[in-house]
Amino acid sequence: MNASQSTLPFDPDAAAGGALATLAERALPAEPGVWDELRAGDGSVRPAWRRFADWMPEPAGGELAADLDRRILQIAQQIRLDGVTHNVFDDQGAPMRPWSLELLPLLIEPADWAQIEAGVTQRAALLERVLDDVYGARRLLAEGLLPPALLLRHPGYLRPMIGSRPPGNLRLHIVAFDLARGPDGRWWVVAQRTQGPSGLGYVLHNRLLVSRQFPDAFRELRVQHLAASYRRLLDTVEAAAREVSGGSAPRVALLTPGPYSETYYEHAYLARYLGLPLVEGGDLTVRDERVYLKTVQGLEPVHALLRRLDDDWCDPLELRPDSTLGVPGLLQAARAGTVVMANALGSAFLESPAVQGFLPGICERLLGEPLRMPALPTWWCGETAAWDDVRERLAGKMVRSTFPHGGRTSQIHDSAQGVASDPDAWTIQGRLRFSRAPIWGGAALHPRPAMVRVYAIAEGGGRWHVLPGGMTRVSRREDASVSMQRGGSSLDTWVLSEGPVDTFSMLPRRLEVDDIAARRRPVSSRTGENLFWLGRYTERTEHLVRLARATLLQIDAESDADLAVQRALSAMAVASGLAPPGVPTLEQSATRFERVLLGGLGNAAGAFSVAFNLRALERASQALRERLSSEQWGLIRSMSEAFEAVFAAGPTRPPPLPEVLPALDRLALRLAAVTGVQTDRMTRDHGWRLLAVGRLLERLVGLSASLEALLQHGAQGSAAGVDLLLELFDSAITFRARYQRHEDLLALADLLVLDDSNPRAYAGVLRRLRTELRKLPLDEAGVAPLLARLPAAGAGLTLESLRGASDAVIVERLLALSVSLRAAALALADDIGVRFFTLAHGQDQRV
Repeated sequence: MNASQSTLPFDPDAAAGGALATLAERALPAEPGVWDELRAGDGSVRPAWRRFADWMPEPAGGELAADLDRRILQIAQQIRLDGVTHNVFDDQGAPMRPWSLELLPLLIEPADWAQIEAGVTQRAALLERVLDDVYGARRLLAEGLLPPALLLRHPGYLRPMIGSRPPGNLRLHIVAFDLARGPDGRWWVVAQRTQGPSGLGYVLHNRLLVSRQFPDAFRELRVQHLAASYRRLLDTVEAAAREVSGGSAPRVALLTPGPYSETYYEHAYLARYLGLPLVEGGDLTVRDERVYLKTVQGLEPVHALLRRLDDDWCDPLELRPDSTLGVPGLLQAARAGTVVMANALGSAFLESPAVQGFLPGICERLLGEPLRMPALPTWWCGETAAWDDVRERLAGKMVRSTFPHGGRTSQIHDSAQGVASDPDAWTIQGRLRFSRAPIWGGAALHPRPAMVRVYAIAEGGGRWHVLPGGMTRVSRREDASVSMQRGGSSLDTWVLSEGPVDTFSMLPRRLEVDDIAARRRPVSSRTGENLFWLGRYTERTEHLVRLARATLLQIDAESDADLAVQRALSAMAVASGLAPPGVPTLEQSATRFERVLLGGLGNAAGAFSVAFNLRALERASQALRERLSSEQWGLIRSMSEAFEAVFAAGPTRPPPLPEVLPALDRLALRLAAVTGVQTDRMTRDHGWRLLAVGRLLERLVGLSASLEALLQHGAQGSAAGVDLLLELFDSAITFRARYQRHEDLLALADLLVLDDSNPRAYAGVLRRLRTELRKLPLDEAGVAPLLARLPAAGAGLTLESLRGASDAVIVERLLALSVSLRAAALALADDIGVRFFTLAHGQDQRV
């Protein structure tokens, strides 16, 4: 059967009408010699796509093509709102583009899936047996089924793990296979991933977005659901971890390289979906051959790690000494069997393309049966016979490195000379013309080369389950890499079924009391620190915006401001970093001061600018993706982007004042929304309390600095100075309602310093600060030194103590109080860091 696209001018489906006709008419022809996923060899639309067309939604007041274009925009908008990224970094380290998802899914018929399932489960079981042998009896080496030079030279073969037995006797918990359909319609294995297969988080998000666009088709085509597969993965890991935990509820964590990993978003998404804490290497420590999580409450045991960190980086003591991502001593804990590694360390050599050439013989030896799914034709050049057989036939083949180069295997082009210099280091593989998936864009269906990543999940006892679906990736051209790193795009993968659909949810068996206690997420020290700074950066940015706005309004006022106010504003701008030291003051040159202030607001390189603090706020929230809602993350990112867009021309060409003031107003409104989310939509665990403490300390620093500057320059003595003070303390409405037209200094001291019901007054901030400090995980002896930094009650000053005092005396006392409180807040912030964010040697920890 000729499986390539028909070139007949007449398409029988184009006359059918409706969605099917639109798809048929607008489908560009695939080139000859490839499998077309949309159309059969005679040019007709394949049955699965005909059924899909039958259940496509009716266009809302327009033609189908326009409706599909609109849906593409909806998906792109949702990806942006959810902050879905694939952090491909350029030379400067900046992420280059967000996650790319196409509108239409890849449809896999039941018969095709049965072949895939059979082939993938067999290969997963085979790889588990291979790993068991090379780290155990090593019969494959002795019998010549696996060349010693291939195994022993590969850096992914970890000799320190020889003889070790993992908990549950399971080394691979999840294996990913990259599959492609060849011109004859058969599925072929292109590559396999065994260290920390990526994509499971993206698979979930892709399914969420695409299934919502075509809900009727998703239901009527009986697309298999995914939840049961994720539940199986978690159950298998937890079952092995119970051996480590002694039968009690185990703690499982997801180990990530961190926010600068290209797939960090999916790590956070997957951790949240599975209900696991997301940890980095710095969050963990090994004591007495056991792994612990560093939390704000002390050390907590970790019994299993679902890792997304490649072998090389996992332990700087025994692997890469330059790794800052790993955990010193992790290999020793793995050898001791005190932690489940999913997957086990030492599987990286299986990812070498050379291994594919030896699997057919190994399968016959270990499983007693032939491989059910073929792989690309493979010649390892370390075998003289293989190299002699292929060296004159390199044209049209891929020459790939046997051993990792730059993290993964690389490829050279038709270089016999390069291979001959070190044959062991090179592997030749045949090329496969991938099938073409239909991609909607530009009012047409474009055929694109497609490769599907499917995932095999261990169930224990030698049984394997294949996640019904996976991540399909497409490239623009035949010769382009089908990878997200190099500009590819992704598709949701629909596995169709003829029987009932598995409606399993992630909710497992009924939880017991021990399970409830174990599933209360600990707050790691790193998470606590990021939350602390999230609070500080939010408050600091809000204070800077308020100060910048007040300063610019004074400049923009028709009448000249009081000189004392001008001096105070100039001093505050310099002290807060809004203006550099040495700039002419408002009193000396308001025009120059305005220009410098406007130029600095959007300068993200300035350590105290509004733009810099917005980026710092974004970085802190990026490191907390598994804890923050997509709405909160999206709000933080969007306000940073929107503000910087106003200053896109750079600090040397600042926008005019009429553009900046509305931008500051919009930013203030969004910051208020962020504050509201932090206050009202986050669980009050120890992490949130650290966020609240960070906000309160930063507020105390900002308010005390403002009052100090205003009092030092005597600005409180004028109406303009009082208005400025009330604006910076956000207390104008309350003051006017309480004191009407009075502007006495004593009244200001009462509301802005002594009133503990005012959240912006010293007393109000200190009252809340004492409350939150007492709720942190500290005993009386631990909290006492922190509280000792603050006044024992109120603001450290009483209204009665000011009875009969002159304004000069009140100013003197308020100044002294402001200076002492600012120093106390800064010292207390350091104390918090030492106590919760570093585990100092000699400090008692709860284990």
